[in-house]
Amino acid sequence: MEAKKGAGKKGSGKADWALNHIQKLYRLETQLKDKTVEVRYITRQEKSVPLLSQLHMWLMKSAQQVLPKTKLGEAIQYCLNQWRKLVHYTLDELLSIDNNRAERGIKPFVIGRKNWLFSQTATGANASAVLYSIIETAKTNDLNVFEYVMTCLDELSQPDVNIEQLLPWQFAKR
Repeated sequence: MEAKKGAGKKGSGKADWALNHIQKLYRLETQLKDKTVEVRYITRQEKSVPLLSQLHMWLMKSAQQVLPKTKLGEAIQYCLNQWRKLVHYTLDELLSIDNNRAERGIKPFVIGRKNWLFSQTATGANASAVLYSIIETAKTNDLNVFEYVMTCLDELSQPDVNIEQLLPWQFAKR
């Protein structure tokens, strides 16, 4: 998007072409969201791989035509440098096209990092970090955070607690 912004009001046909191709890949992933892993794998091989191949050829050609210090040039080079990682999702039907979910998951930690600067002690900062981690892991596993934390506190006070059963991904199976 920065490359498109850097092109000014006229826009960049080059950036538009690449963005449209990427949108096609994301639309395809949206259609595959609720499909079986087999269908997802086959469809990715039949549809995503050819789109990615076209995008890669475009990147290689454009890298020779676009000045490397422009936003578009930097975006092209970054994409080429990350290419192996970018296409890896087509080899494993369980992988996502991007890491947006993980990025959203760490956002509270980035915000919390600033708050931890105001902790009175290192132990207090560590306790805050642990609590953030527990809360975010519970959210990721679609648990009611309050109920989960309260249940954990209740069960951890018992002498014969099975900690494995309190892990969020195990707790969700209850």
